[in-house]
Amino acid sequence: MNGPIRCRRVGGIFEVIIDRPKANAIDLMTSRLMGEIFRDFRDDPDLRVAIVSGAGDKFFCAGWDLKAAAAGDAVDGDYGIGGFGGLQELRDLNKPVIAAINGICCGGGLEIALSADMIITADSATFALPEIRSGTVADAASIKLPKRIPYHIAMDMLLTGRWLTAEEAHRWGLVNEVVPFETLMQRAWELARLIESGPPLVYAAIKEIVREAEGRDFSSTMNKVTKRQFKTVDVLYSSDDQLEGAKAFAEKRDPVWKGR
Repeated sequence: MNGPIRCRRVGGIFEVIIDRPKANAIDLMTSRLMGEIFRDFRDDPDLRVAIVSGAGDKFFCAGWDLKAAAAGDAVDGDYGIGGFGGLQELRDLNKPVIAAINGICCGGGLEIALSADMIITADSATFALPEIRSGTVADAASIKLPKRIPYHIAMDMLLTGRWLTAEEAHRWGLVNEVVPFETLMQRAWELARLIESGPPLVYAAIKEIVREAEGRDFSSTMNKVTKRQFKTVDVLYSSDDQLEGAKAFAEKRDPVWKGR
């Protein structure tokens, strides 16, 4: 696909590259396009896992395009399906997403990364929430970041806009792994292939349970799981894949997942 977003699919893996020089910043048009792309990923039964990264070696994504805002894009405009960047509010996205952070990851770019399930980062990448300096609030990050890393570190980033190195981001648990820039995409694809080989119905159930548990207490969430009140859990427990998993274990062989 030509334009600000480049896409590639290999088997069940879907790669999405933000390509808007110089900073891979996102305007309203790009956000709406990303929403359509991630919606199609969600709804395609042949796709198992997505990788999102940025083009070049300097920026993953600088977030909201302030030049577009100065030209008339409203900060509270229509970001399209899934909200800003297509991921943050995309309903029922029950497939794993890996963020491969190739460079500066700030503002809305960091919020997109926080919407992924796993984050792999180049050792040269840096992270920040500089919205305070432009008189806006990092709304999604204000909700998500204090739940992902220690409260005081999250508030430091939100209140001062200070930058974290890749190593510090890893130390605080913001990212899963730090690798040399040259091997970033190789590592992201290795992880994607591992996930691609796994049971998609189980992944879907995990994602729905984790998502729904954020706003519930433990007992009520467990009750919904055991009573099969989550759609993904009900599908899983009635699936051929669950039977295949048990058979493969008993027969001491690798399971063959079909997603049904």
